[in-house]
Amino acid sequence: MAKVSYTNLKLKLNNEIKEVEFNGQKIEVLQYLPIEEKYSLVNITLQKAREGAIFNPVKLDMYFHLNLIYVYTNINFTEKQREDEAKLYDLLLSSGLLDKIIEAIPAEEYDYICEQIDNLEEDLLNFDNTIASLVRNIIENLPLQAEEMQKIVDNFDPEKYQNVLDFAKSINGGREIQ
Repeated sequence: MAKVSYTNLKLKLNNEIKEVEFNGQKIEVLQYLPIEEKYSLVNITLQKAREGAIFNPVKLDMYFHLNLIYVYTNINFTEKQREDEAKLYDLLLSSGLLDKIIEAIPAEEYDYICEQIDNLEEDLLNFDNTIASLVRNIIENLPLQAEEMQKIVDNFDPEKYQNVLDFAKSINGGREIQ
């Protein structure tokens, strides 16, 4: 088999853009998002949708679609506008703009990101139910627990402890407390 030089392939990143018109504005929608940006989109979506040991499906949907708009389009949002992402999502969805943008993203791009979110969500949930996760949680929380225990030891008053024992003994009819 003859070898082909990578350089001779002259590969270029797909920078194709599709335009969508909405309320007289032309919105650019990327047709391909580089893998590092897809990776970030998946991770940020899951981080923001996590509530303790679960992923809130409503937040998962909201953050996924907001992040799609943030990275696939040329729409600029101010910090103030991004403060209330639920409101922003509602406006994008109810106006029909979100659907127009999703339609402009190639189906294989959209499906790939959805699949990666589902896979990583499942992996994270499975990991959380393993011994490794339990050990990690113990290690992470041990310093906090040790600090609390130290506070208890530092504030321990033997005289008050003896008073409690004496009180318990007295209500126990004078018998020793075990």
